[in-house]
Amino acid sequence: MNYIKKWSKRLVMALLFTAALLVTFQSISGVKAESFSNWLAGQAETQESVYIEHSYKKLSLKDKLLKRAKSLRTLISAAEPVVAKPKSLEDAIDWSQYPKETVTATGYTAGIESTGKLPDHPAYGITYSGVKVKRDLYSTVAADPDVFPIGTILFIPGYGYGVVADTGSAIKGHRLDLYYDTVDEVYEHWGKKELEVYVVTKGTGKLTEEELKALNENESMQVFRQQYIQKKEE
Repeated sequence: MNYIKKWSKRLVMALLFTAALLVTFQSISGVKAESFSNWLAGQAETQESVYIEHSYKKLSLKDKLLKRAKSLRTLISAAEPVVAKPKSLEDAIDWSQYPKETVTATGYTAGIESTGKLPDHPAYGITYSGVKVKRDLYSTVAADPDVFPIGTILFIPGYGYGVVADTGSAIKGHRLDLYYDTVDEVYEHWGKKELEVYVVTKGTGKLTEEELKALNENESMQVFRQQYIQKKEE
């Protein structure tokens, strides 16, 4: 009982002391206790608003970063895939495994400047073998049949595959005439060159349209054929 009375007296004294301090503060500063309480409450609200504002800013920055990341992903996914450029024929095959011959190669067309024939001639564009002249992955070329029999397949660096299908009065010994569609292409892409060619297959003396077509439509060779077509269109 005495313990309760003791603490009750202490509590009353503390309350009186606090009231005395508030009265003294009010008399000195002129600020009412209620205003002081409101000021403390305002400070608390301000601190809370600052915290909320900073939290919002952090959230906004995070949102911006997420949007930026999504934007970058969209740009990357929308971009064309990077694809390795296919090798050229020169680089894709080990040509050292084939026998090679040094030749002098020129270019020719089916026109009067090379064959003396006009387009209305019944033999215009027809080679000695009977197939039509062709510039393709496997193109028709003229050679001396005593050196390169009809049907021989050569690889000619800078030109591609050449299939011996034609002959010519000036094409003797180690000479080749490479077919082009126009005179302009002859001058632009070839002219006259001395170079080494590779003998892929030696001919039997015969060549048919079906054989030439099969060579050019070989499925495994289409990637190289497309390279030729693109180059021709440029």
